[in-house]
Amino acid sequence: MRILVVEDDALLVEGLTAALTRAGHAVQEARTGRHADLLLRTEDYDLVVLDIGLPDIDGFEVLRRLRARRATTSVLVLTARDAVEDRVHGLDLGADDYLTKPFSVTELEARVRALLRRSVAPPACWSVAGLVVDVAAKRVRVHDKPVELTPREWALLELFLARPNRVLSKDQIAESLFAIEEGLSPNAIEVYVSRLRTKIESAGVHIRTVRGFGYMWEGGNE
Repeated sequence: MRILVVEDDALLVEGLTAALTRAGHAVQEARTGRHADLLLRTEDYDLVVLDIGLPDIDGFEVLRRLRARRATTSVLVLTARDAVEDRVHGLDLGADDYLTKPFSVTELEARVRALLRRSVAPPACWSVAGLVVDVAAKRVRVHDKPVELTPREWALLELFLARPNRVLSKDQIAESLFAIEEGLSPNAIEVYVSRLRTKIESAGVHIRTVRGFGYMWEGGNE
């Protein structure tokens, strides 16, 4: 997942970037509100970790401009302000969650995971080349022939459909499948990916292995 960290404290930025990168995310930094606003206008992110006390325009203004553009990017607000009115103001502007400094990295990571899970939603109907997926009915057709998927294969397919053309780490895949099977090993994930490939790749879609990181679903929703 792509995450933008907006924070002017150099040590905190380094710590957040290191933690989120270890969790398998692609992280970009912005040290000012204006830089963050520019990036949010020109780049796509799955999540913004947004400090309020920035040296030029504050985080509230960055958030207001983001929502004024009707962007649905998830936003986790960070602030040293613990007043109730500040938290309410941030949520009213469109923040998805609020974390007051100081905070533990463990709590931040948990909130990030929760927000990213909330934002991952596959399209209701997906089709490309010879593949048609009806997510609501849990039906797949390859060259107009029905294909049966196991619950694990369905969970994996829905995860790929929600993030086409983006690399998913094995940790992200394992977290998505934990609800079905606890303690998934990397080898088990490889098996599930291989089985899904066997069933659907003849339709003209491709699940590419990104060596040392994870997998990418190549193909768009027509």
